[in-house]
Amino acid sequence: MAEPVIDIEVVYAAIDRQQLLVLTVPEGTTVRAAVWASGIGQAFPELDLADCPVGIFGKQVMDPQVRVVQAGDRIEIYRPLLADPKEIRRQRAAKAAEAKRLSEL
Repeated sequence: MAEPVIDIEVVYAAIDRQQLLVLTVPEGTTVRAAVWASGIGQAFPELDLADCPVGIFGKQVMDPQVRVVQAGDRIEIYRPLLADPKEIRRQRAAKAAEAKRLSEL
């Protein structure tokens, strides 16, 4: 008897290109194992597949070594942020406050 399988997707978007892979994996496959099985590391050798943050449909998976994929899941591999969004907002607010202060003079 054949082992039951499910279809999932693995996606990664680099700055200059992106890739979506459709994959058939055995039921019970973990998120991290699915990422490895996708072979996406060959297309993006700069990825650290053992440690990179991942999510499913935009929600980060905190324990990808344990979380089992479900049929139809889209596993997203996240790259590090170039800048902290909170810090950018803080800088923008400080700049706007300074501009307002100078215009009031």
